[in-house]
Amino acid sequence: MGRVQGKVAFVTGAARGQGRSHAVRLAEEGADIIAVDLCENIDTIGYPMATPEDLEETAAFIEKTGQRVVTAKADVREASQLKAALEDGISQLGGLDIVVAQAGVAGMKGQPPLQAWIDVINTNLIGTINAIQVSLLHLKEGASIIATGSTAALMDTHQKNDPGNDPGGMAYVHSKRALSAYVHDLATELAPRGIRANVVHPTNCNTNMLQSEPMYRSFRPDLEKPELKDAEPVFYVQQAMKVPWIEPEDISNAVLWLASDEARFVTGAQLRVDAGGYLKWYDYHN
Repeated sequence: MGRVQGKVAFVTGAARGQGRSHAVRLAEEGADIIAVDLCENIDTIGYPMATPEDLEETAAFIEKTGQRVVTAKADVREASQLKAALEDGISQLGGLDIVVAQAGVAGMKGQPPLQAWIDVINTNLIGTINAIQVSLLHLKEGASIIATGSTAALMDTHQKNDPGNDPGGMAYVHSKRALSAYVHDLATELAPRGIRANVVHPTNCNTNMLQSEPMYRSFRPDLEKPELKDAEPVFYVQQAMKVPWIEPEDISNAVLWLASDEARFVTGAQLRVDAGGYLKWYDYHN
């Protein structure tokens, strides 16, 4: 216990899923939390977003750990909203030590297609950059930045079977790839200042994003209206280990480690929590 004792963490996308899991796990280890989420639907995203009630529930889980929490409804696509939420949290909690840029959406099969591209890029890429950049001037030596990538960022997509068919889906891949490059270069600039920046790359993770009709259709394009029972057998293709997905807690443990002093010399890493997916699809010798 207490691996991030006395620290303050800023977590985006904190109302449910991985964001909630990360916020609660950090609180369990002693951090106070600034938790933000959009808490509204996005028209092009084919599954419901988190609600204000979800964010309240996250706050209740954090309070049960004995840690303090400040919540705000904020859109990562709008830097001004994030800045206001963060500065309010800092004024109440006294500082900032950890940034977890988690908020993200999957726009597979989103309609209209080009608007889906825009919404995914603005949320996953611009939103991650916004969350980090409103934080930068508040961070001191020993601080840790963690962004959520995806094993999709590591996939070879140069041979597309149907170019232009799913811009929202491709935007997900591009956004995670581009944010990974951003964090890599940022880590280089921050290293002399003693501030670390890393990316965590999950494989299929058991959240509302994965358990959604658009994702089922992505894995089972041969069916008009696939259900979980149709998609789950295909989910295994992403991992070398014999699991269809991992749990949010599996990612949270990696986030906790990167946030803690146990990883004080780990920066610029692209940390895969992928049940061996990379081993299955790639040869590192090449």
